[in-house]
Amino acid sequence: MNNVRPETKKVPNWITFLLAIACGVIVANLYYAQPLVGPISADTHLPLASAGLIVTLTQIGYVFGLLFIVPLSDLIENRRLVVSALAVVICALVAAPLAYNALFFLVAAMFIGLGSVAAQILVPYAAHLATEERRGQVVGNVMSGLLLGIMLARPIASFITDLWGWRAVFTLSAAITAILAGLLALVLPERKPSPTMNYGELLSSLWSLFKTKAVLRRRSLYQACLFGAFSLFWTVIPLWLASHFHLSQQGISLFALAGVAGAIAAPIAGRLADKGWTKILTGVTLVIAALSFLLTHIFEDHSTIALAMLVIAAITLDMAVSGNLVLGQRAIYSLGSEIRGRVNGVFMAVFFIGGAIGSAFGGWAYAYGGWMFASILGLSMPVAALLYYFTEKNN
Repeated sequence: MNNVRPETKKVPNWITFLLAIACGVIVANLYYAQPLVGPISADTHLPLASAGLIVTLTQIGYVFGLLFIVPLSDLIENRRLVVSALAVVICALVAAPLAYNALFFLVAAMFIGLGSVAAQILVPYAAHLATEERRGQVVGNVMSGLLLGIMLARPIASFITDLWGWRAVFTLSAAITAILAGLLALVLPERKPSPTMNYGELLSSLWSLFKTKAVLRRRSLYQACLFGAFSLFWTVIPLWLASHFHLSQQGISLFALAGVAGAIAAPIAGRLADKGWTKILTGVTLVIAALSFLLTHIFEDHSTIALAMLVIAAITLDMAVSGNLVLGQRAIYSLGSEIRGRVNGVFMAVFFIGGAIGSAFGGWAYAYGGWMFASILGLSMPVAALLYYFTEKNN
């Protein structure tokens, strides 16, 4: 039980809108570096084969935050926790543009990921505010903001880099995140959980939840495979577009902008999940993700048609990942309000581990086998999830 009794109240539209914007702004910090691996690697003297570490270390920091910070949302007041996490992000964003060697930047990147888990405190916070019958819709709306942040981060970062250099991206984000932290501290209502265990017991319960909650385990692994493919794609594609199609940083930003269309799947998936379509839609998203990688090989030349197929693949892959993410969160949030923070932490940690693996192997595969090798690895991930999906007996 919480002192805010969200299960019986309708979420005010302005709070849903604010939470969507906040999640988008916060989570964008995880992805600004993704299309900038080339210029960041050059400036910090990081070898191409290790360029994927720029994204991987951010995601590893995020995983640590998901495991050790997000569970605190079941223990301490949520608004204060969010603002504290954002303070970590702001400090790391200030440090990143000061980096002139790879180690300094990678450490800053890891702390950017660590503090950005504030977004994953806000998503279950929104679920707490929603009634059961509208939970999928509310989570879908908030997640659409988060996913827009993910997808807009790449073109925005590329565009700013083209104008002022990559360091300006992190400087501007530090200022925006600081303003957001102040706003959330002022306007968000408190949510004080009534914990039944201490922090050590909370952490030790994470593995037990993963082991005993079949829905949590299955949804986590589905999304880990999809997010691994997603991270691989968006880590490698900027390098492929620059080398194979000779696109400038501005051209890469326009390509990334096209992927924003994939965010439309999030609110649609939320509404359909509320109607009981979770299982069939999960299979659809896995198939679409696999087909997205196959699309990139229909035309393998330097033509405009080949580039257009890459754009379509980017949109469909983003749709699959965003849709399945909302389906998964709708399912795990139904496990109970008293464990919602922890199950969200476990869910996100598992699938971001998949993302970190995808980013790391993507950079390595591209360095040694080009887009062909990288895309084969990317294709294998949703295919593995699909094989696992065929073993599912219940929603």
